[in-house]
Parts: sequence; structure tokens; C-alpha cells
Amino acid sequence: MKRINQYIILAFFTGLFMLTSCESTELDLTNDPNFLTPEQASPDFFIASLEEDFARQLDGDANGDSGDNYVTGGFQNGDGLSPLGMELTRIMQMRSRNYESTYQDSDVDDEWDNAYRGILKDIRLMTPLAEEAGLTRHIGIAQFIEAYVISSLVDFFGDVPYSEAVQAPDIVNPVLDTGESVYAAAQSLLDQAIVNFTNTTAANPSLELFYNNDYSKWVKAANTLKMKLYLQTRLVDPGAVTAFNAIVASGNYITDSTDDLDWNWPGTSAAQPDNRHPRYGLNYVSNGASDYCSNWLMGLMQTNNDPRIRYYFYRQTNAVPGQEIAPDEQTIRCSLQPSPIHYVNGGFTFCSLPNGYWGRDHGDDEGTPPDGPKRTTWGVYPVGGRFDDNYFKPVAQPTDPLSFGGGGTGITPILNAFMVDFWRAEIALAQSDATTARTFMEAGITKQIAKARGFVSLDPNADLSFEPTIMDVANFITAQGDAFENASGRDQWNILAENYFVCHYGNGIETYNFYRRTGFPNSLQPNREGSPGTFPRIMFYPNQAVTSNANITQRTTLSEQVFWDNNPSGPAFPFSN
Repeated sequence: MKRINQYIILAFFTGLFMLTSCESTELDLTNDPNFLTPEQASPDFFIASLEEDFARQLDGDANGDSGDNYVTGGFQNGDGLSPLGMELTRIMQMRSRNYESTYQDSDVDDEWDNAYRGILKDIRLMTPLAEEAGLTRHIGIAQFIEAYVISSLVDFFGDVPYSEAVQAPDIVNPVLDTGESVYAAAQSLLDQAIVNFTNTTAANPSLELFYNNDYSKWVKAANTLKMKLYLQTRLVDPGAVTAFNAIVASGNYITDSTDDLDWNWPGTSAAQPDNRHPRYGLNYVSNGASDYCSNWLMGLMQTNNDPRIRYYFYRQTNAVPGQEIAPDEQTIRCSLQPSPIHYVNGGFTFCSLPNGYWGRDHGDDEGTPPDGPKRTTWGVYPVGGRFDDNYFKPVAQPTDPLSFGGGGTGITPILNAFMVDFWRAEIALAQSDATTARTFMEAGITKQIAKARGFVSLDPNADLSFEPTIMDVANFITAQGDAFENASGRDQWNILAENYFVCHYGNGIETYNFYRRTGFPNSLQPNREGSPGTFPRIMFYPNQAVTSNANITQRTTLSEQVFWDNNPSGPAFPFSN
């Protein structure tokens, strides 16, 4: 009902916006028509636009390259930061044998443009309008979004323009601010946002798509984002853990999944603007899935009897060449090839998995065979796809209503209660408190499994007899906790990290940050190429940023480290795979 109500209100505001926009008799060609301007939008329209643009900055769009904002027809987006992080951490499959050739400067132009010319520009346009009207809660939401966006830019690019950004034509070459200063600015924005959220005299946005104007939840989200930033800096700031624990002591942060900050994709339309989950839109098409699922992730979940595997992945077939059926050079070329020596030496699964899990290895770049209707694809969680109930038929077939699953009514998970439990487990383990670490790891797994299982209701035709039992779930959680308790040192870190990665399916920002922050898990499948080049500890600056701003010089290597990434390189920290 909440989703239906949101979309009805959304349609109303979109229609109203279109009617008011049509009253203009002149088109100012100095303004990009894809962006809101003060003449076209009230603070309410800005908030609706900003919230979705924020989600698309993280998760991209259903075309994989550009797409309209379905709230207002706003700015365009690329693949998003989250899929980039998922590829690097084997949550998604990466299709290249060389890192630096895979992540070029032009590949992140859209995300940079969206952040600056889209989100930050809209915030600068909206803020004076909201201040004049006393709309402090509108401002608070914008401050929260800005804090998340600018800190994420630091996470991927290091030093970035901020203090002088979005000030053209007065400043056309903004200077780079240090990552430390941008993080400090994000913390200050969140402090201001909390004050603005608690202003009970301010009018609420007419349409607020995250928490439906529940500002007690917004305060919790702001404090949770502050915790995330403190955790991120724990290697370089001696006071970060103390500040993190002070918020824990307050109890005013996301502790229950009912307070999770997620973006809910309505999933009601494939026409432009496409409002389905972006990964659903890319993969639930009549000619079959586009993405290859990660053999590392699927293999880990199979090995561990993870009860979420049927929610995460949908198998279009029950037989994989080289496993249940004969090798096939046309569809899975590697099924006729010997395992690379570094796979053999490391004991890694090569090429294929059993039981119909048709994926690819990290760095497999062997073209695109006609296997779209065979590949395992995204399931009902988090993209609103199909629950795997052994249906074993291709997705999105026009003559088969059962093949569409949840229609793309998925989520982008941003700040969740299970994430906080894993953060607390990480801090406890870093302080050699394995008992507390186990408690929070199990709490995080428990919450996230319950969250994923709840998504089966999105698939109206799911055969629920294939759901794991309560005992299956309990046994899995106990097994992970026991394995953690019986391990020591690096092995405990590895178990924590593997569970962290599986739980964060759908949020590659968190897995990429965790990997650089800790160096775990050390069980990640290596690149197919034995010498794949430098693992990206950072991204190249976008091409458009370098060519248009005299104060940005392109870095020459991806081995540079973000200010909070204080881990060494070398054999003990496997950033070469």
C-alpha cells in the first residue's frame, strides 16, 4: 500500500509539474532543460527530484548509460557507484582482465556530472528558496544527501572540488579540497541536518519518498551516516571509534530494519522514464539477462548452504556446460579449457558451478555468446526479480506472465540496521574482542536474512514451498558463528568479511570501502589474468573534470590511496588480484 500511495502522489506531482511548465512561452537555452531551475520548481519539486537523483547516483538507471528521473524528468545517470564497487569486490562479475583498462576516466563522467551538475547544483538552487520560506526540513534532507554524496566522491576519487564547486560563472576552475576536509564538511552538514529535522514548526515536503516525513527516522539516518564516516576513518583518526561509540550510547541511530534507509523502486513502468530497479531493467528483457552473476559469490553461497541463494539469484536453466551437461565452446568457452595455474594453486573454482548457477569468473572477458536465456540473473532481492522456485525458464517472456517476477519493485539499500551490526562487529574484532564481534555478526546476518526473505512477497507467482525453513536459517547463522569462534586471527577477519559481502548484495560502496579498509576477505577469486595490473584503490578522475578544470591533474596510477585507506600493499594485503 505504501508503494501504491507513493506512486499515486508521484503521478499527481509529475502531472502538476508538467502543466505548470507548459505555461512558459519561451525556452531559455542557456539552461539545461534536463535540470530544475527556480522558475520551474518549488522546494517540494526539488526534494522529490533530489531523492531519486540520489538513488540513481548510487544505482544507475535501467539503460546502463543514461536515463530520466521519473519524478521530474531530471538529470541523466550512468551505471552508478554501487555497481562499480560490486564489480571490484566480486559481488558482480567484472568483464576485463586488466583493471586500468577497465576503469577509464570516461567511465565515471556520468557519476561526476550527476553529483555536481545535478545533485549539488539543485541543492544550491533550492536552499535559498527553502530558507526564505522557513522550510528547514527540506534543507535538512538536502544536507543529508549532500553529505552522503560528497563523502562517496571522496571514497572513489580522493581529493575533490567542494568549497569552490558549483559556483560558475564566478568560479569555473574550483580547487581540489582534501578528502579529510570534505569528510569534515559532511559531518558538519549532518549536524545541521539533525537540527533542521527536529524543527517541529517547519512545513514538511508534500512528497517525501524515503521516510514519508517521519523525521525521527531521518535523525536516526543522519546519526547512522555519521557512524559510517567515523568507521571509515578509524585507521587515521584516533578519536573516530570514540565518536562512533558515543552515537551508539545515544541509541538514536538505525537499530531496527523498520528504520532502514532504502530507495524503493515502484517498478510500474518500463517506458521512459523507467522506474524499475536498474538491474532489473537491464536483465529482465525478452532476449535474456545482460549481467553475468559472480561465480565467486554464488559458489560461496552454495558451499555455505546460504538460505538466501534463491532470493538473490534466479536460474534460467538447471544445467551448466562442464557440470550437468557436456562442455560447450559456443556458450561457455572455458568449459573446454584447463584452469589457470594461479586458480589451481589457490584452490579457486574455475569457469562453472553446478546446479544451474550459470555465471562467470572475475575478469572473464570471452565475449558475449548467445546465452542470455541461460545465464543466472538477479532474483527477487534486492531488484524485485523472480524468486528461484526451480521454474528454470527464461525471464521476461511476453507470453509467460510468471517470468517477470516482481516487475522491478526492488530497493537500493543505503543505510540499514544490519550494516550497523557489521560495523560494530568490525570495531570489536579490531579491538580483539571476538566474542562481541560474533554477537554483532550474527545479529547483522539475522536482520539481513529476514529482510531478503521478506521480498518473496513481491513475486506473486512464487512457489513458497521452495523457501528455506526457519531451521535452515538458524542452522546457517549458527554455523557461521561457530566457524568464526573456532577460527583465529586472519581467518576470523575472513569469515566476517565474507558474511559482510554476502549481506551487502546490492550495495557495492560498502563492500569496496570495507575491502580497502580491512584487506579482507582474502578468499576473493582472483582475476582470470595472472597479472591484471593494479587493483584500483582509487578511480581516475573523470575525463570531463580533467579537461574542463585547470586545477585537476589526472593521476597516473590507480594505486593511490584515499586518505582513510591506511593499509599497506604487499603479500599480506592482497590488492594485486
